[in-house]
Parts: sequence; structure tokens; C-alpha cells
Amino acid sequence: TPSPYGPTMAVKVSHWHNYLRVILSREDQRMEHFQRAENILLTVLEEVNAIDPRFLVDYSRNLEAFEFALCSSEDEVTVEVPLCLNGDDLLVKEGSGHWSQSGRGTSRHYPVSDFCYLGVPKEGASLENWTSKDVFSTVDSAECSGYIVPGKVLRLLRELIVAAIVHCRHQFLIQPGDLSAERLKEESMQLPLLVSSGWKIIQFNLIPVVRRTQANLKLNSSRWRERGFPEGSLSRVTQGVYFIPATCGSYVCLTRYSTNRPVVRLLHIVGTMEGHRLDSLRLLDQVNSEDWREEGKKRGLTFKHLEMVLLWATELFPSPEDWEELEGSIYRLLVILLCSLATKNLPHFLRPEENLFQEEDLDLSTLYHKVEGFASTPQQFLKFHFTPMGHNNLQQKEMGIQALLQLPAKDSSYWDTAFFDILLSKFQVYWIQDKQRLSAMSDTLLKVKKAIHDES
Repeated sequence: TPSPYGPTMAVKVSHWHNYLRVILSREDQRMEHFQRAENILLTVLEEVNAIDPRFLVDYSRNLEAFEFALCSSEDEVTVEVPLCLNGDDLLVKEGSGHWSQSGRGTSRHYPVSDFCYLGVPKEGASLENWTSKDVFSTVDSAECSGYIVPGKVLRLLRELIVAAIVHCRHQFLIQPGDLSAERLKEESMQLPLLVSSGWKIIQFNLIPVVRRTQANLKLNSSRWRERGFPEGSLSRVTQGVYFIPATCGSYVCLTRYSTNRPVVRLLHIVGTMEGHRLDSLRLLDQVNSEDWREEGKKRGLTFKHLEMVLLWATELFPSPEDWEELEGSIYRLLVILLCSLATKNLPHFLRPEENLFQEEDLDLSTLYHKVEGFASTPQQFLKFHFTPMGHNNLQQKEMGIQALLQLPAKDSSYWDTAFFDILLSKFQVYWIQDKQRLSAMSDTLLKVKKAIHDES
């Protein structure tokens, strides 16, 4: 069947797919490595549970395995260690702005409303196991007897993991070289274990978590739209609340809401939709690993950043037509990533007030130029040998791309489909025929020209 975009585009598309095919060919092998390493980890966690039944073993690792297989550039997995208590029995008290800004080990870019204390009520709940000194701090309160202290829980779990490893080695349940606890010495809100899969080392970041099933994750409903996702996606992924440590100190009782599981669940839903959404994420993750990071350094864009870009792209480009072609799908992520780098703001998808670039040690200007270079001439990065379709002359367009990308920082109303459709058209990957979107893009283009003209 002849390509609707001509012979040059047909050659071009085949190269995109060949690059993707290599990435996909490695996923089964990554899953095998994950399962081998996971078996070793579960052996240790089962012994932790045997020593102290307050820490449970969660055998449902489907989401973690799904995310690990998608990400070819990183070998880290976040693993929740659920505490043996009913989170619905706890009293949840919102933390103050003071603690969220200056509490030891906290991250200031989280919204103040994310922080809270988990109190043990004086009566009515069977929580005696959580009022011992190793995990608890008493307070003088009419409502509760005290608070669970995340830093103490972390310290106890660290000690239990070390004891479990020693036991497993003595019983020959794990072999020499299977895992390393060297990084457990670090003061952190995660407990990193390095586990060998036989061929590569996978870092499991263990986090104790309290689950509440009778509550939903708080969202800024005025900013979150379910457009682009199957109906009911929001309620499904935010059902239940997960609290994780907000500090590793032994005297601060703060926990915070975790959005990690809802985000991965949302990503899994995206994977059930037709089109090249996940393929675009896979490909950009590989390019990021090979070309956008400084050689020998891990710092730079992470898979989590790219995940967030994909979620925004799914909402902002809601039509199935947006995701039919691989190249066009990739550019839908690229225009959002470029805009976020140019404005130095990547909003969290579920918490748009949270900037994922804030306080990250990232050279956003250098990253911007690398990503723009890829968007302009992808053949240089992917080692393609085809005739460029005008991308390399992007900088000479009548309206500078950088001037365009700065607009959402000055007016948040630009963070919408019509604006990003304009960017797609400048990259010559816009083939949408929807009359309403074309009309909205035309109106926004007039607004953009006026804004740039007024500034010049």
C-alpha cells in the first residue's frame, strides 16, 4: 500500500519503526532479569516478615514489572513495604507549612497539603503493635496517644533487612554476590538494595507505606481533566491513599501522600489504548539515555520526567488520530518536553502546582538545546539516512520556536491543545483534520502573533 505521505516519508517511518523494534526486542529479557532479582528480594522480605510481622510482603509486583520493562535506561525499581495496620483506623492530621518547608529530609517542592501526621487514637483501634518506642512518639492530645514516626520505621526496617540478609546467607537461601546492602548506610527516605539478576544489578528502593482504602488521593479538580483517557480513569487510579515517609529523622512525625502508584496505574491504562503512546515513551527514553545525558553521569532527565510528559500528551492530544503514526506520536511528547524545558517547569500531572524540575540538579538550558537538536534533525541521533523533511531549517521559521515556547510561563492558558498543535505544525507533523481543533489553533495563532508582536 502506498504511503499517504509519499516515498520519502515511507522510508523515514520504516527507520523509526526499526529503531523501536530493537528496543522492543529487549523487553522480554528485562522482564526475566526483573523476575530473577525479584525472587531474591522476596526471599529477604519474607524473612523480614518472619522476624517482625508488622512489615508485610506484597507479592503483587505487576505494576513495578510493567514500568521496569518499559524503561530501558534505568535499573531502579520503587518497592512498597506495606505496614501491617489498617490505615483507616489512624487519625490523619494535616502538617503545617513550617514542617513541610524545614523538616529534616523533606522536599520543599511538594505542596504543603501533602504532608500529614498519622495518629494512633486513644480508643477503639487495635493498634497496640504501633505504640512501642521503636516506631512511635507519644503526645499530649485529647484525640490520640501519639504519632507513628516514619524515621523510626525506616531505621527499624533497615535493621531488619540487614538481619534478614545475614539469616538468608547462613541458611543458603541466597548466594554470595546475590545482593549488596552497602547503600543501606545512606540516610534516605528510601532503602536501596542492590540485587543481581545474574547479568545486571537492579536497585530496589524500599519504602514503608501505610495504605488507607476508604479515602481518595486529593487532587486539584479545577486543573485535572479526564480528556484523552478512558472514562473513569481518574477515580480508578486515585482510589485509596498511600502514605510514605516525608523525613528520615527520628523526631519528626511527618508523612506525605504518595502519587507514585496512581501515576504508574495511569500509565498502565495508557498502555491499553490504541496508538503509539507507549512506543513514543520507549523511544525517547532510549534517546535520552544515549544522547541527552552527560557521559558517565546519571543526572539528567529521568524516566519519571518522560512518563509525566506522556500523561500530559495523552490529555492534550485526545484524538486517536493523534497517535496513529509513530513519528507524529513522538513529536507530541517532544513539543511538551521542549515547552517544559524552555519554561523550566514540568507540572506534575496529578498535582499541576508541583514543578518536577524544581530543586532538581539539572542543566535545563543544555537539555533544551539537546532535545531541540533531536527534534530538528532526528536522523543525526538515530543514525538515520534519509532526506530531511525540513526539520533542520526549523530555526529559520518566521516565528522563533523559543519565543513560542516561553508563552505558557507568562500565560497558563497557552498550556492547551491549540497551542501545542501550533508547535506540531512548525515541526511539520500535524495532519489532524478536525475542524474544531483547526479553528482553535487558528484563533490561538492570532493570539500568539499579537503577544510576540507586543513584546518586540
